[in-house]
Amino acid sequence: MKRIQLSRRAFLGGAGATLALPLLEAMTPFGRSAFAQDARPTRLLAYYIPNGIHMQTWTPAAEGAAWELTPTLQPLASVKDDLLVLTGLENRPARPDGPGDHAAGTGSFITATHVRKTEGSDIQNGVSMDQYVAQAIGDQTRFPSLELGMDGGGSTGNCDSGYSCAYARNISWSGPQTPVPKTVDPRQVFDRIFAGFDPNASVEEARKRRAFDKSVLDYALEEANKLRAMLGTTDRAKIDEYMDSVRALEVRISGMDENTLCGIPPRPGTSYNVTEKAQVMADLMVLAFQCDLTRVQTFMLSNAGSGRVYDFLGVSDGHHNYSHHQSLESNYSALRTIDRWEVTQFAYLLDKLKTTNDVEGNPLLDSCAVFFSSEISDGNRHNHNDMPVLVAGKANGQFNPGRHVRYNDDPMANLFIAMIQAMGVDVMEFGDDGTRPLANLG
Repeated sequence: MKRIQLSRRAFLGGAGATLALPLLEAMTPFGRSAFAQDARPTRLLAYYIPNGIHMQTWTPAAEGAAWELTPTLQPLASVKDDLLVLTGLENRPARPDGPGDHAAGTGSFITATHVRKTEGSDIQNGVSMDQYVAQAIGDQTRFPSLELGMDGGGSTGNCDSGYSCAYARNISWSGPQTPVPKTVDPRQVFDRIFAGFDPNASVEEARKRRAFDKSVLDYALEEANKLRAMLGTTDRAKIDEYMDSVRALEVRISGMDENTLCGIPPRPGTSYNVTEKAQVMADLMVLAFQCDLTRVQTFMLSNAGSGRVYDFLGVSDGHHNYSHHQSLESNYSALRTIDRWEVTQFAYLLDKLKTTNDVEGNPLLDSCAVFFSSEISDGNRHNHNDMPVLVAGKANGQFNPGRHVRYNDDPMANLFIAMIQAMGVDVMEFGDDGTRPLANLG
């Protein structure tokens, strides 16, 4: 069969809709193996959780490859060999000027920069790790980066003891005074990256778009069938698998409001629970990586100092209140429950990355460097040393996971240098105190 050449930014289109394609062998240059290095992009993702962790049930006792899953890390059993558990790292720049550890720590989460204490317009921060990478390689994909989250809110006003909400509600910063706002509506994310639909369009335009009787996949079906006939066996199977997964996700998102009677369902609001939303967002992140729409993403499971009530877990008070545990066992118990739920959501994302293959048939997770942490360590102490840190994935062989590595108050910024370098971007200093790549990751 004569081989066709497709652009890496190829789309299926029909009836005014477009659908991004996954990375296919037909997108690799002629004369090169599908296993060429440029067909193996490395991917970066930062995953934020609020209010710290109950460290007593987080930190493994043994170091190296002999480490065992602790009760809080138990949900990650299926990806244990894909994890680096890093203890003893310190984010010194996250320390606030007086009260305000949650906002200051969140502002510094992946900037490793001491933020200016202000609730006005004179905010000041550094460029975050994700944006440092996006500014260097973002032109290689449709989206330089994607910023997602669960909870919205503006970036003005006082969110924590005189610290601006810009610090508390954003972890991605493209410049000292430019937080990159996150998208928190799953359908807006889906429409933006898969349907060629502008989430900022008017309500009337949105209704017209959803009033079509067929899905985006139905519009693109004729072109997809034509394309399949020109592809090899591997790519045909990948097209089928990809379109099935996108259809399933579209149905899942639409199904959240199927009980409406008007025939034109609104965008998802409160008709789904927090677990469902976290998992839909994870599905979207995986799909964005799978079709190589972006190689840089961030996700906030909640905003800084979140007071979310997890009553469905059997705990009745807000997360932030429990984090001020005062060493009470009742609060410890609630924190362990919430922590385990948060880790379970992270495990869902990693499992999806591990069971979704790239163009070469390798797990997507192998090409990823996924950072997981919080703005503080212990919620009662509000400390920024001995942070709870996981790094998942192999970054295309640059990281050697399956280990617990202990450090001695090394700067978190040094980890960010190592992750930025793993993305193929030159950097020798980062944030306020990053001076070298963190050792013992490879």
